Amino acid sequence: MKIFSSYSVKIKHYNHIFKDTVAIYRSAVDYLIGMCMEEWDTVSGIQGNLLRQQYMERLCHATADNPDPKYTGFDRRFYKFPSYLRRSAISEAIGKVSSYKSNLANWEASDTGIRGRKPSFPKVGFIYPCLYKTGMYEQTGTYEARIKVYVHNTWDWITVDLRKSDVDYITRRCQFRKKCAPTLRKRGHEWYLDFPFEEETVLANTDIFHQTIAAVDLGINSTATVSIMHPDGTILGRHFCKLPREYDSLKHATNRIRKAQQHGNFKTPRLWAIAKGINDDIAVKTAGFIIDTAVLYNVDTIVFEHLDRKGKKRGSGKQKLHLWRSQYVQSMVEHKAHRLGMHVSHICAWGTSRLAFDGSGRVLRGREADLESYSVCQFRTGKVYNCDLNASYNIGARYYIREILKSVPVKVRLALEAKVPQAAMRSTCTLSVLINLNAELVSMAA
Repeated sequence: MKIFSSYSVKIKHYNHIFKDTVAIYRSAVDYLIGMCMEEWDTVSGIQGNLLRQQYMERLCHATADNPDPKYTGFDRRFYKFPSYLRRSAISEAIGKVSSYKSNLANWEASDTGIRGRKPSFPKVGFIYPCLYKTGMYEQTGTYEARIKVYVHNTWDWITVDLRKSDVDYITRRCQFRKKCAPTLRKRGHEWYLDFPFEEETVLANTDIFHQTIAAVDLGINSTATVSIMHPDGTILGRHFCKLPREYDSLKHATNRIRKAQQHGNFKTPRLWAIAKGINDDIAVKTAGFIIDTAVLYNVDTIVFEHLDRKGKKRGSGKQKLHLWRSQYVQSMVEHKAHRLGMHVSHICAWGTSRLAFDGSGRVLRGREADLESYSVCQFRTGKVYNCDLNASYNIGARYYIREILKSVPVKVRLALEAKVPQAAMRSTCTLSVLINLNAELVSMAA
């Protein structure tokens, strides 16, 4: 499979000079969106992105072979517009109109009665120009490049200096990846060149009955709990990621924000920037811990819960939920795992912490069992166990149950579900169900 990543290189000594380039590019895309809306019946019937782009270019750009285009306003309004940038703007406009038409068709076809708001007309938004090589971008030195921008009322080349630390990082980390055309982008008050990189990787193709997985439970108080499992339910390892110093720093930062807001300072960007930086550091360290543990055991798949965090947060712990970077951690782990040839899978999160892994039913937590800590739970049998570790067992078990039932023939699957009926209800499966399922598979094979 192909993996795409991007790295930013800061442009030194320039600030306001690129504003006109971005403004003209966005204006051109806006013009092309209106043109594409008028011609969509024809454009939608053309197969292939390149053919669509060429058709739209013939409608708006005059050449020796095409002296009288249908829309003459584009060349008059955007004089000497670079050809590479024009084709980039056409592709951007086609993509936005295609997305709008698709969303509109889905909205009109909805028969549920609650369709929501009608999709709005496509707009340009905060897009930035892509500087294609040779036509818009040239690397003239190790820390120097030439880019074509709109300056002094014309399109001309300027030489920019690139930050040394950014270039050295790319040279060290990305020397074996394919470097693609950069995008001129503004972040804050600084301008950057975002370089995309493309690389090929081969994911592991191990049979489910021989896979080793890392079942990960991401928590709010304890950062991550990782259990290494085999398909028969054997636990090879248990690892806990706890970052007490980082969480204390985050709590201290949020308390400073709360104290400032009590005195009327509702806008505290500096304090929020400190808290955000600490929170990002926690997410990066958590993702690194998960990957290091997976590499240690040479796992084939990393399994997460599918965490749906939509909707309004309620309760006393809503600030912790807002600061919880679970999606960010999962995306980082997925990118790193794919680069190492590992799969990433998600399972239903319902009841993983609520149900005991030994099949005894619902666990008791906190005041329900007179426990001082909410990080432990009590089973119906009276056993007290780590709640996150119990959840990680159930996460791994649900993944194996799903994949095993998918891999066997239909007749075998129906026979297994008849003998182990709990396996048919995926949202209530626990580690005990996986053990019983394996026992039935062994008896059937014998």
